[in-house]
Amino acid sequence: MITCKDTIDLLLQYLENEMTPEQQQHLESHLGGCSPCVEFLKTYKQTSALCRRALKAKMPEGMADSLTAFLRKHATKS
Repeated sequence: MITCKDTIDLLLQYLENEMTPEQQQHLESHLGGCSPCVEFLKTYKQTSALCRRALKAKMPEGMADSLTAFLRKHATKS
């Protein structure tokens, strides 16, 4: 029997189709009766999609240099 903690631990494997059919069946059975885990899964998927979009975005030219200079200047101050 899969618990809520197990479900959270297995989400990445589930989303990347890295589970055995038996594991997937047990997980989906749990999701079928556990609305908090279903909501967590939805949030997990949305977060992953947002991260992928953010990584694809290009920073305007010059902004990366300005940001780097700012961080170097302020990172040494404690």
